[in-house]
Amino acid sequence: MTVGQELMKITDLRLFHNHMTIEPVLDIFGYFNVDAIKQVREVIFKEYAKSNHYGLIFTFMWAFDCQEDWDYVAHVCDMFSGAQVYCAELIAPQEIRLQRNATENRLHNKPSKRDIETSNRRLLDDDKNHRFVSKEGEIPFENYLRINNTDITAAQAAAYIKDKFNL
Repeated sequence: MTVGQELMKITDLRLFHNHMTIEPVLDIFGYFNVDAIKQVREVIFKEYAKSNHYGLIFTFMWAFDCQEDWDYVAHVCDMFSGAQVYCAELIAPQEIRLQRNATENRLHNKPSKRDIETSNRRLLDDDKNHRFVSKEGEIPFENYLRINNTDITAAQAAAYIKDKFNL
C-alpha cells in the first residue's frame, strides 16, 4: 500500500489497495467475508475498466502456492483486457514486514491492523501456511519486476517501478 501511495503521487495512476475493500466488509459483517470482498472489488474493477482513467494500482497479497490466487489474478487481468498489466512483486524478510505492520500510515489506512498482536499473528500464520515470494520465472507477466524493498524507502521503490515500466 505504501509503495502504491508513493507511485500514485508520481504518476497519473490511482490506488486501490487491498484493504479498501477488506475494511468496509469487516465493519459491516464483523468478519473476513471473502465473497463480499471479491464482489465489491469486482464492481470497482468493472467500473474502472470502463472509465477513461490512465491506470490503476492494485495491491494484493498473492499466495503463490494457491491456485485460487492464480485464478483470481488471471481474472482481474482479464477484466482489463486490451490494457497493459504490470506486476511489481515486493519482497522483504518477515522481520521487516512485522516492523512495517505497525507503522502509523498502515494503522491509519488499515484499521483491522490496529490490534497489532493479532495482525502480527496473522502475518506469521500466513507465512507458515503459504508462499508469498514467487519462484524464479514463475510470474507469467511480460511486464514483471521483483523488488527487494528491505533497505529502500517506499518512494524509492515507487520511483524504480515508474522508471522501469515507463509509467
